Amino acid sequence: MQSKAETPDQYIIELPEDRREPMQKLRETIKKNLPKGFEETMQYGMISYVVPHSIYPEGYHCKPTDALPFLSIASQKNHIAFYHMGIYSDPNLYAWFTAAYPKHTSNKLDMGKSCIRFKNAKNIPFELLGELTTKISVDDWIAKYESMIKR
Repeated sequence: MQSKAETPDQYIIELPEDRREPMQKLRETIKKNLPKGFEETMQYGMISYVVPHSIYPEGYHCKPTDALPFLSIASQKNHIAFYHMGIYSDPNLYAWFTAAYPKHTSNKLDMGKSCIRFKNAKNIPFELLGELTTKISVDDWIAKYESMIKR
């Protein structure tokens, strides 16, 4: 489900009522913990946090006119999604997150490569996701991205 919203505020406003509060809280958690340099925007129909072209002019290799994606959140049909590219590309970060997750919730982790899915918004571990958000700086993300893409 890709939104046609042009701003994060518009995205939140257009959500079904039961999704607005958890998505806004997730957005606030990210913004509070996001390392300096990342920028909030709309990308691929989701609220996204990217490395802007002013810092990384090359942009995303799949589409260089797009800023380098890092993290996104979306209200999907059956879940709220938290997409974190760093967790997908860094085995140590993945290991930390999967070990920490059970300490924050009794729910089973529902995760794809970079996508953490929450079918029940009441079970979102905001504190843990905030901590995850702090784990990679812009410079670290660019270095990791280039090491994976420019082999």
